[in-house]
Amino acid sequence: MNAMLDTEKPAVQISAETPSGKGAGDENFPVGSFLLPKALCPHVAKFYAFARAIDDIADNPDTAADEKIRRLRDFDAALKGEPGYGVEYEKAHALRASLAETGVPTKHGSDLVAAFVLDAEKSRYADWNELLSYCELSANPVGRYLLDLHGEDKAGYRYSDALCTVLQIVNHLQDCGDDRRELDRVYVIEPWLAAEGGGIEDLDAPKSSAALEKVKHRMLDGCDALMKDARKLPAALNSKHLAMESAVIVRLASRLIALLRKGDPLAERVALSKLDFAAAGLTGIVAGFFQAGKGAA
Repeated sequence: MNAMLDTEKPAVQISAETPSGKGAGDENFPVGSFLLPKALCPHVAKFYAFARAIDDIADNPDTAADEKIRRLRDFDAALKGEPGYGVEYEKAHALRASLAETGVPTKHGSDLVAAFVLDAEKSRYADWNELLSYCELSANPVGRYLLDLHGEDKAGYRYSDALCTVLQIVNHLQDCGDDRRELDRVYVIEPWLAAEGGGIEDLDAPKSSAALEKVKHRMLDGCDALMKDARKLPAALNSKHLAMESAVIVRLASRLIALLRKGDPLAERVALSKLDFAAAGLTGIVAGFFQAGKGAA
């Protein structure tokens, strides 16, 4: 392990991370919950820690874009085992060791890095397909990692991709005001706003304009279409543990779509309640247990 962390860089170096203080408890959806096999939870925790570290770099408003990109690419190099990256990249080293132990490829971590590099380079999205392509890097690798960790068939990627993309887009809608205000980053599709007579400046208002409301519903319509595949995920999985976890998350995603339909993310925080989590947990655990292994068709 010491050899793995040897460094050719100067002994004195600023931390590679820019921690936000956020953790698993701040997420919309369960991260490594008790439903997953106990033996796999430490591996999930290492993947989450790596993802949290690089996400915090990308979202730090006080770090210049070129510095974000440098740090992110260094994390990717450390993840791939390139020489010259020391203890300041400990989360990348820990994940690399975990991936080697479990036989999961580094690609999923590298794809997340690519997404966050894109966040540093790009702040607007021209159409739905462009946003989906971003989600392929920023969200879908998480589901693919979990499927690979559980030894699932890669045919299940189709269904986990749909669910992960939905989770990403609803999160974009939840945070649309904060993303614009803090990072001038806009995932709401700009030409759609323009077509409705609005503009990016609509996100600066204390409540949603009619144009922004229409675009929100149009994006949620896209999420509803993706949910047709997402709901098939539990049945596509052989692991009852992962099927139960997935069934819970499917229900939480559906509930959040419904809340966003009614709520205004500029005027209030549209979020899941404890009751939402409890209801999804009770129904999802049972459904996932019995759906596992039945096949998605």
